[in-house]
Amino acid sequence: MSQFKSQFMNIMIERGFYNQCTNEDGFDTYLYQCEKEGKPAVGYLGSDPTGDSLHVGHIVPLMMMRWFQKCGHKPITLVGGATARIGDPSGKDKLRPFLSEETLLHNIVGLKKSFSKFLNFGSGLTDAVMVDNWDWFKDINYLAFLRDIGTYYSVNRMLTMDSVKTRLEREQPMSFLEFNYMLLQGYDFCELYQKYGCRAQIAGSDQWGNITSGTELGRRKYDVELFGFTSPIITDASGKKMGKSEGNAVWINDEKLPAYDYYQYFRNIGDTEVGKCLRIYTDLPIDEIRRLEALKDQEINEAKKILAFEATKICRGEAEAKAAQDTAIHLFEQGNAGGDLPYINVSSDIGVLDAFLQLGFVASKGEARRLIKQNGLKINDQPVCDENYVITEKDFDNGQVKLSQGKKKHGLLKR
Repeated sequence: MSQFKSQFMNIMIERGFYNQCTNEDGFDTYLYQCEKEGKPAVGYLGSDPTGDSLHVGHIVPLMMMRWFQKCGHKPITLVGGATARIGDPSGKDKLRPFLSEETLLHNIVGLKKSFSKFLNFGSGLTDAVMVDNWDWFKDINYLAFLRDIGTYYSVNRMLTMDSVKTRLEREQPMSFLEFNYMLLQGYDFCELYQKYGCRAQIAGSDQWGNITSGTELGRRKYDVELFGFTSPIITDASGKKMGKSEGNAVWINDEKLPAYDYYQYFRNIGDTEVGKCLRIYTDLPIDEIRRLEALKDQEINEAKKILAFEATKICRGEAEAKAAQDTAIHLFEQGNAGGDLPYINVSSDIGVLDAFLQLGFVASKGEARRLIKQNGLKINDQPVCDENYVITEKDFDNGQVKLSQGKKKHGLLKR
């Protein structure tokens, strides 16, 4: 039996997206009325352009917006061209470095590409739109902003917000610049309400304080109820945040990470995380997910392959997902190197340290030396024992050499 009236809220519960809501019944009723009347609810997801790609850690609220759109509602993606100039203090220990105008513009293009992999953009009723808060902040008068917005904020309450309180408790400095961040995000929410009728903000749970900043401003200044809806922070069995692989982000954009590596990240998810990841990172029907998560022992690997394929299909397209799947089959099931593995071309002999460094498997020669001592680097499936080893013509088979770091990371030298 459905717990909520609206399709969206029931999907969120069923698939494990729901963490907290400012008014559960009110949000459900708002969505249900929109669904019943055949008009879209409007909600937004924000991201500051501090990088030129989102990563797997950002996908949870992005998938929530994907389902929001599938349920007939309109997503707004907001890039913080203005707020990026300040830096969100949530979860941070110090002020973010300032970015140049050129870097911000470059990053905004990258974020649009990330969003476009999960949402349909256009001019239709339920098509996603992308906005930049720099458009309304760039001409704001500081005194007018303090008078019109600052009067609605209590410093006493701001000091209780996690993003502020934790910094102060750790006796880490927090600039007045960062202290203003929640005012700007609250203003964003109200600006989107006035321009687009947006009444919902969807985000990760670490944004709760910033979200309620906006809902409170909406209530006090504009006499409207705005809604905040957050997802939990997704962790693996060890409590580590999803989205990190050997200390490196699992990037969404293809120029930042090959499709094969993206596929392998999900293929190597722990057994206990399979059901959770199928619910969150794929569009598979819930009945099929229940069947897959019930598989035991070696059969769970089949569920992992489906997870990896479906997650990669959403992010990189079906052709890339199929190529990554074929590469994995050739490499692990048929014992062949090739397919979609990362590679570099070499025209002459090359030292083993340089080979792994140029392929991007290590950050430095020092790291390569450490891994060699741990038998962590291999050439053609044989451990590298000598850090001075030079890869020559004799190592090539059909014009390629297979390099491996551990059991899961593989690449090629080609000539």
